[in-house]
Amino acid sequence: MTPPIRLPNVEKVAIIGAGPAGLAAANYLHRYLLAEKTFKRIDIFEQRARPGGIWDYKPWTKEKGILPVAKVPQTSPEGEVARAVWGRQRQRQGVGMVVDGGELDGEGEKEREREKERAEFLSPLYDRLETNIPRSLMGFSDLEWPASAQLFPKHEEVERYLEEYAEEVRHLIRFQTQVVDLRIAGRRGRQAQWRLKTRDIERGNEGREWEDMYDAVVVASGHFDVPYIPDIEGIEEWSQLYPGIISHSKFYSKPEQFEGQKVIVVGNGASGLDIANQIMTTCKKPLIQSQRGESYMAAGPSVDKLEKPEIVEYMPDNRSVRFADGSVETDIDSVLFCTGYFYSFPFLRGVEPPLIGDGTHVQNLYQHLFCRAHPTLALPALPQRIIPFPVSEAQGAVIARLWSGRLTLPSEAEMEAWEQNVYRETGGGRDFHLLNFPKDANYINALYEWSMSAPEAESKGKKPPYWGEKQRWMRERFPAIKKAFQERGEGRHGVRTLEELGFDYEEWRKEKVVEAKSLL
Repeated sequence: MTPPIRLPNVEKVAIIGAGPAGLAAANYLHRYLLAEKTFKRIDIFEQRARPGGIWDYKPWTKEKGILPVAKVPQTSPEGEVARAVWGRQRQRQGVGMVVDGGELDGEGEKEREREKERAEFLSPLYDRLETNIPRSLMGFSDLEWPASAQLFPKHEEVERYLEEYAEEVRHLIRFQTQVVDLRIAGRRGRQAQWRLKTRDIERGNEGREWEDMYDAVVVASGHFDVPYIPDIEGIEEWSQLYPGIISHSKFYSKPEQFEGQKVIVVGNGASGLDIANQIMTTCKKPLIQSQRGESYMAAGPSVDKLEKPEIVEYMPDNRSVRFADGSVETDIDSVLFCTGYFYSFPFLRGVEPPLIGDGTHVQNLYQHLFCRAHPTLALPALPQRIIPFPVSEAQGAVIARLWSGRLTLPSEAEMEAWEQNVYRETGGGRDFHLLNFPKDANYINALYEWSMSAPEAESKGKKPPYWGEKQRWMRERFPAIKKAFQERGEGRHGVRTLEELGFDYEEWRKEKVVEAKSLL
């Protein structure tokens, strides 16, 4: 029997990205650094000026230049390292505090504010985005949401929440620092050593590049960068004839962009439904929603929305499109694709076997997390249809305990067998990383069991979340909870708890006990 794999001592760790997954990994790794000096150095590289990743949303203004446009079609995962624009951001400073990466300034007790030009990046968020997950299920296990946050938080509330979660590891973050290259540059026993190249993008210092070596790297840069726009018959010619009409949700900001227009929204996932509902308030009625099948989050039919199957042809005459049912719509003013993104890591090179194939998923992994051939490379936050924050915590706990030498990996043959089994179950492609309920709950708990199997796991390190009956109850019902929340209209902003919407776990549990007794 092939023995399990135990990694050599990992002393220097790099984390790419200070979004939720990067912060979760950093918090779990940092506990070992503080308690036992297991890791001698942890560096977090974040291209933005604040923590939060894509949740650090800045609306696009005319001062930032022309909004980038979608490539039509976009069928390749190949992308470039993101380009920054500069915007004026307000920076709070005072005694004993550093906010937004600023330096301590002054000795008075009053905080003061000033503006500084900071690097900004296009985010897939939009002005009126609210989460589609209730905060009672969404948050990190050791940080409560503020009581003032609405049940489905606004993106501004999530950004503030992540700012608070980042406090323990903020001193490790190198803001306005972009990773431009990561590759294997040597070995330590069986394990790769990683050369990481970064570039300063702070105003005045932009362009300076640095290199350093690391024993292990967490790639937590996310997968919301390279949009997917399918190649449909006639789409390229149509887009050239009518430039700017076809776009992607990555470039959506607010419904006023579509005032009085005849609009098709393609896709009915969470963002597709939300964006369609927003655009319906301003566009020419009815909005057309093109979809391959029913969505489990759909609120039901609306007189302001016309549901159609997928588009099969773009026809140049009268800005027309044909749908799979043979029907044709003419005089289209805007087509907005809400069709997701490719997995793409333009800075990651030289890994064999390769991680990115057609971009529909990341290949050659174990447990959707570790590079099978080089397990000192971890890629959290890949699964979809999940509750991201607790999943990132569970992954962070395993990363910290594996790299601290407290856990082992199965043999490479066993890890490959795990991946092949997922291919058989899902068919691969875009379904490979889909962990619909209850798969996501089982995944969180499996990672919990794995991480807590480490010696002295109860007393050393940080304990990850475990989903019991209550979390599963909420997870199973959150589409219905979101629907009830949306039905409140503007009144939804005052909703803080599930109970206000008629979802009471304790009452459900009591009824379940009564029902069980009645069956005896």
